[in-house]
Amino acid sequence: MTNREFEIIVWGASGFTGRLVCAYLAKRYGQQLNWAMAGRNRDKLVTVRDALGADAAEVPLVIADSHDRDSLDELAGRTRVVLTTVGPYSLYGSELVGACAAQGTGYCDLSGEVPWMRRMLEQHAAAAEACGARIVHCCGFDSIPSDMGVFKMNEVARERTGEPCQAIRYRLKAAKGGPSGGTVASMLNIVSEARKDKETARILKDPYALCPPDHRGGPRQPYVSTAAYDSDLKAWTGPFVMGLINTRVVHKSNALSSYAYGQDFRYDEAVVTGAGLGGRLKAMSIAAGLASFAVGASFAPTRALMQKLFLPDPGEGPSPEQQAAGFFNIVLIGDLADGSQLRMKVTGDRDPGYGSTSKMISEAALCLARDVPEETTGGGIWTPATAMGEALLARLEENAGLTFELLED
Repeated sequence: MTNREFEIIVWGASGFTGRLVCAYLAKRYGQQLNWAMAGRNRDKLVTVRDALGADAAEVPLVIADSHDRDSLDELAGRTRVVLTTVGPYSLYGSELVGACAAQGTGYCDLSGEVPWMRRMLEQHAAAAEACGARIVHCCGFDSIPSDMGVFKMNEVARERTGEPCQAIRYRLKAAKGGPSGGTVASMLNIVSEARKDKETARILKDPYALCPPDHRGGPRQPYVSTAAYDSDLKAWTGPFVMGLINTRVVHKSNALSSYAYGQDFRYDEAVVTGAGLGGRLKAMSIAAGLASFAVGASFAPTRALMQKLFLPDPGEGPSPEQQAAGFFNIVLIGDLADGSQLRMKVTGDRDPGYGSTSKMISEAALCLARDVPEETTGGGIWTPATAMGEALLARLEENAGLTFELLED
């Protein structure tokens, strides 16, 4: 790996999120980073590179195709890590994972597609382990704040009590930012798959779906699906759409770390909607909206109508000004074995879906390329916390605008 031509290749560099990643890498690291921009259209890549200015003027361009395995094998063989923003991953990402697994190449993506990640685990885990490829899904807003927040909370819990948290609750208190067109496209594709295939639907419901095959079980997990009152925060909560992804990643981290969080660890996520009747009504409206979305996305005519009328298309996103004005604010509440609690605030300084996500995946790819020796994290299909741990936490806080702040009573 140390002899590879590049440290990072950004795959999908001409897409909306890919352009943000390239802009971040060029501005923050400039010529200190040996990287390349990749896609299937050279003219589009040239346009993106030209817009980045002098710091990116000499960045090489790599041409490949999502469905051409030979071109992807060549791409993967030239770099330590592939950073990919090209989704939905179930439509455009499978061959790239296979190429990275076969070439022993590191890999970071923004997937939130649980059934697809399960297939990648089944199809490529053995090859990745044999070749030393570190495959890391979910390196954006889903699921770095969740995964790394729980990791840090349990580190603090062990320092204080000698034991991890028995349960942790993630509560999204506030966020500002437009929906991601790529995320919406992935969600629509998942719902469509689940309607056609009962096994896909079963996987979506399983909180342990992404764990290794011999670790797909455990205690019954809480799930906020309707309006629910949170006595810790004295506020109402509603279902958080990303919880169906983030919880699976957190439980995978627990399994991969030999149950560092405990065999009976419980974890759930929700959105805080406020106190009183207004908070309750808002929580109920979120629950109803998500249920309506799932029903509408299940049928081709209504799915097409939703996309036409009000859902963003892949490649669409907020303006630079909107990204800069965005943020997220999460509180994690952990129950300790001695009956006390820990609370941690996790924040980001840009809109979750684009501005913050582009920085998170960039730092994750750099961490994998530079900071994590292969003897520390060998080949396999990992989570951000189990692949990179403390090294990634440091990068996120120093460079990516995230904070993980313990709240004292």
